[in-house]
Amino acid sequence: MTSVSARTVLRTVAIVSCLPYITLKIAWLSGSRVGIPDGSVLLDHRAPMAVANGGSVLMDGAVVGLALLLTRPWGLRVPAWLLALPVWVATGLLLPIMTGYPLQLLVQALGGESVSKGEAGRPFLHEWVFGVVYTGFILQGLALGTLFALYAGDRWGHLWRGTLRELPGSPTAPALRAGAVAASLLAVVPGALHLLWACGATAGLNDARSGDRTSGYYVLEAVDVLFVAAGAAGILLLAFRRSTLPLWVPLAAAWGGSGVMACWGGWLSIASLTNVDDAAQQPTAAMVLIYAVQMLVGTLMVTLGAYFLTERAAGTRGAPA
Repeated sequence: MTSVSARTVLRTVAIVSCLPYITLKIAWLSGSRVGIPDGSVLLDHRAPMAVANGGSVLMDGAVVGLALLLTRPWGLRVPAWLLALPVWVATGLLLPIMTGYPLQLLVQALGGESVSKGEAGRPFLHEWVFGVVYTGFILQGLALGTLFALYAGDRWGHLWRGTLRELPGSPTAPALRAGAVAASLLAVVPGALHLLWACGATAGLNDARSGDRTSGYYVLEAVDVLFVAAGAAGILLLAFRRSTLPLWVPLAAAWGGSGVMACWGGWLSIASLTNVDDAAQQPTAAMVLIYAVQMLVGTLMVTLGAYFLTERAAGTRGAPA
C-alpha cells in the first residue's frame, strides 16, 4: 500500500495546483485584466463572464475538498455517490485538457498553430495564461486521479478483480446489453460529427468557429472522437463480457469516456448561452444537438456502469455494498 507520506505529497500537489487558476479568476472578478489583452472577446460579455468565473472558482475550490476527502480517515465514511459524482465530473472536465494540451504543444512545436485568436482574429488571452492554467489542470488531474485510484482500490477494489469472462451470470444482463447498445448507437452521432470536424469539415459549425480553426482545434476534435470511442467500447465490453481483459480496463474506459461526453457537453451548452447576442458566435442547431446528445449518452453510460457496480457489490459475498 502506498505510504501516507506519498498521499500527503499528492494532496499538496492537488491543492497547490489550484492556486494559479483560482487567483486569476478572483482577479478577473475584481476587475483586473491581467492576462486579458486589449480588444479581447472576453471584454464583450462582462456579466456572463463574471457568472462563469464565479462558478469555475467554486468548481476548482471543490478540488481542495476532494483532495482532503481522499486522504483523511473520515473520507472513508462518505457515501459512495457523494464522492463518485464530483470525481466523475472532475475526470470528464480534466481528461481532454490532460491529453489535448500536450498534443497541442507538440503540434505547435512541429509548425502548427494551436493558440486560438478568438473571433475574427481578435485576441482572447495572453499565451502565458494557457500555459499556467493548463499546467495546473494537468497537475490537478494527475494528483487527484492517483489519489482516487488509491482510495477506490482500498475501498472498492474487490469489485473489479478478475477478468470480464470470469464475471458470473446475471438476470439483468439483457437490460444492460440493451442499454449499452442504445448508448453506443447514440454515441455515433457526436462521434461522427467530431470526426468530420477533425478532418476539416465545416458542416454544422457557426461562422466564428469555422473562421477560427487552428491545428490545436483539430487536435481537440480528434481527442473528442477518441473519448467517445472509449466510452462506447467500455460499456459494450461490460455488457457482453466476451473478452479476457481485466475488468478494470472497460470500467476505466466507460468512466472516462462518459465523463468527457456528459461534462463537456453540459459545459459547452452553458457556455453557448453567453453568446446569444452575437450572431457569429451563436451555436448552430447541429452544435446544440451534439452537446445535448453528448450529455445524454454520457449520463446513460455512467448510469449503466453504476448499476453494474451496484449489482456486483450486492453479489460479492462478504463485501460491503
